[in-house]
Amino acid sequence: MATAAAPEQTPAAAPSVPAPFDLSQPPIIEGFNPTPRNKDETFKEKFMRKTKENPFVPIGCLGTAGMLMYGLRAFHQGKTRQSQLLMRGRIFAQGFTVVAIIFGVFTTALKPKQ
Repeated sequence: MATAAAPEQTPAAAPSVPAPFDLSQPPIIEGFNPTPRNKDETFKEKFMRKTKENPFVPIGCLGTAGMLMYGLRAFHQGKTRQSQLLMRGRIFAQGFTVVAIIFGVFTTALKPKQ
């Protein structure tokens, strides 16, 4: 059983059609200029920067966690009235945190680009 070797075909010169995109370069998006990163931030550096930009978010988070912990402790001790008040306070603290986040987002969006 002999198989005939197919002659290798070389493709004809392809017409010079530009590729739809070049994978070696990032895409060009009109109106978008990415800012290069100077250095990677550590978690602590980023946390401190974000806290300075909007200090009310960490305050709200700590308030929420504090109310939750004290409310659970009061519930465990059987102080139902105090537990209910602390859980309502926790809801207030969560709302404060959400408003602080939204305020921070709007402030950042309205801040002039540097």
